[in-house]
Amino acid sequence: MKGNRFSHLVLLVITSLVLILTACSSGTNDSKASPSNGNKKEAGKPQDGGTLKVGLSANPKTLDPIKYTGVYESQVMRSVGDTLIVYNKELTDFVPSLAKKWKISDDMKVYTFTLRDDVYFQQGKYQDGRKMTAEDVKYSLERSSKQSAMNRLRGVEKVEVTGENEVAIHLTKPNAALLPMLTDAGNIIVPKEEVEGWGDQFGSHLIGTGPFKLDSWEKDSQVKLVRHDKYWGEKPHLDGVVFNIIPDANMMVNSLRSGDINIGMDVKGQNRELVKKDPKLKLLSKPALSLTYLDLNNKKGPTANKKVREAIYKATNVEEIVKGVNKWGGAEKSFMPLPKKSWGYSKDLEKLTPTYDPKEAKKLLAEAGYPDGFKTELYLAESRVPYGTIFQNQMKKNLNIDVELKVVEWGTYSDTVAKGNAPMSIGGWTWYPDPYFFLFQLFHSSQVGALGNGKGYENPEVDKLLDRAVSETVDQNERAKLYQQALEVILKDIPRIELDTVDATAGINQTVQGFDVSPDFSLQIVDPNGTNVWMSK
Repeated sequence: MKGNRFSHLVLLVITSLVLILTACSSGTNDSKASPSNGNKKEAGKPQDGGTLKVGLSANPKTLDPIKYTGVYESQVMRSVGDTLIVYNKELTDFVPSLAKKWKISDDMKVYTFTLRDDVYFQQGKYQDGRKMTAEDVKYSLERSSKQSAMNRLRGVEKVEVTGENEVAIHLTKPNAALLPMLTDAGNIIVPKEEVEGWGDQFGSHLIGTGPFKLDSWEKDSQVKLVRHDKYWGEKPHLDGVVFNIIPDANMMVNSLRSGDINIGMDVKGQNRELVKKDPKLKLLSKPALSLTYLDLNNKKGPTANKKVREAIYKATNVEEIVKGVNKWGGAEKSFMPLPKKSWGYSKDLEKLTPTYDPKEAKKLLAEAGYPDGFKTELYLAESRVPYGTIFQNQMKKNLNIDVELKVVEWGTYSDTVAKGNAPMSIGGWTWYPDPYFFLFQLFHSSQVGALGNGKGYENPEVDKLLDRAVSETVDQNERAKLYQQALEVILKDIPRIELDTVDATAGINQTVQGFDVSPDFSLQIVDPNGTNVWMSK
């Protein structure tokens, strides 16, 4: 989990955590207006001017690329800084940003990027808005590879300046997943003078090359951005953006309905209906790159027996859990440990997911030596209690398994699960569309002992396929085949129970044009992928 994208990740993983991907076919906007934020006014010419007011559901702690841990922080950072490349809107491929083009060596260990020569930093305290250089890229990426709190640029040996506008990233070993890593907000390019000048305070004074400049930050309240007039990309239509911190879900929707904000992020539960019924508003909701699952300990206790794991899965009415937890929509049943929005997903594999069959479950459990059930514990965060309660009732009713809910805070949860001491646990995972960030982190034997694979899943065949998927080729189709082979083995091993895929959501005022939610939870206002939000007057 990106642990906190790897926090929202670990936050989605856990507190409900953050984080990423789901059905391409079902990724439509849940609103009265036509898809793609298609208000009829949007057919007109974009208008310049105005300040967009956005409500964030969590409070940023830092905007330093190497220190940030939450999706909500990156939602601000992406408007201030740029990465070398970005995903397209569909999250299916990469498009140029600060890098115009790139090439990969035959051994997949050197990635060479040709940089734009017209990029300027925002003016700061320690530099006057100078032009970005290849040395800045080297500095920023090596800083990330060595100091990132969330290890957001792993496997980088060094970054070499190979020309006036060219850099080469050298890897310790082949890794086809480098490109998605480079899209992370933790890898935006920053000027060395500002980083070293501000020291530990740089996270409150972020300077980048992005479309907006950090103007002011009232901690726990508001972050104000103004347009960067020397931005290298398409001129932003907006004069600025204000992020209001509104952690209370009801207050978020009230602010949206009253006009205090134009966009409210993370609209959930009954508030979805309030937004849909308000003629001034629109609800955007689409399956995200985010999964909720119930891990079964593969090493210790009754669930070390595959037959017991299968019995538990068949005694779990997943549809009942998903509908019970998400009464107002915003989630759908998950079939495998990869979101539908990932390019590695295969609908053909869904048939391998165990189906609800209590009678067969009881038979399997008896064959495994537990005809009268057993007692066990389920570790989970407070936000996951609704999932746990329904599951607990199903286990008692269908298998006479007594499940004690162990509701714990994050530190206890992560420590217990990572060490393999949780008989069962409910978590969540959010990340990039690349299957590597779901399957390697959660199922490779090298990750046993880490939070993602605290269940202790090990299969040499899966290890081999996952390794091949990043070391043999960068071709997406070929890599997808390898990941699907790995998924087939994983599904047959039944290491965990798949629960749901949650939606990325937002409520917006009908005057907001060109905005949409993204399955990776990124907040895009002006982006090299073609996004340039504006407001009709």
